[in-house]
Amino acid sequence: MKNITNKLQSRGAQALTDEELVAVTLAENPNDDGACVMAEEVLKTAGGSLVRLAEVDFARLRMTAGMGRMRALKLLATMELGRRVAVAEASAQEKVLSDSDVVRIMEPVLGCLQYEECWALYLASSGKVLDRVRISQGGVQATVVDCKMVIRRALELLAVQIVLVHNHPSGSPEPSQQDIALTERVAEAAKLFDMRLLDHVIVARGAHYSFRAHGIVK
Repeated sequence: MKNITNKLQSRGAQALTDEELVAVTLAENPNDDGACVMAEEVLKTAGGSLVRLAEVDFARLRMTAGMGRMRALKLLATMELGRRVAVAEASAQEKVLSDSDVVRIMEPVLGCLQYEECWALYLASSGKVLDRVRISQGGVQATVVDCKMVIRRALELLAVQIVLVHNHPSGSPEPSQQDIALTERVAEAAKLFDMRLLDHVIVARGAHYSFRAHGIVK
């Protein structure tokens, strides 16, 4: 562990491997060599992926290599801090001109969730994001959205464009019939108030689906 902390101090955090970064997070002191073993084991549990590591729950973490409660909590907090940094970086450039922009902004929010959430992005005519609001939180396979709530916030903001975005924890970005029906309802409701549903984007692990790109939203 001492070699890792020396490397961190002399060369910076960017010089550390994923395993070394996890070990530093778990270490209770500079001589805590057990943290290196734990880091190796916990990354194995996540298939060597930091993205998958962010999805491992507390109960499973604390049982890995005898990590215990406090180290597991510390690791969870560190992963959440990293996620919030990614969200803040995306927020600093919040302008939507394409479905790729939607994914850039929202994947840090939705990408690691084990349940569905649906959000609305409210845009000015220039594509600037006026607000983003979680409009529904549901189960593993579906979420229920109140169209009136979506439109109400758009009216409050004087938004002219709306983008719906939700995640599929299953990993498949293909839309369900419920997703298509929701898109049609919100698009019709928006038209009544001279607003436009610009897109509905489904975010899945490493993939996404744009209703606009597929001609469902025009």
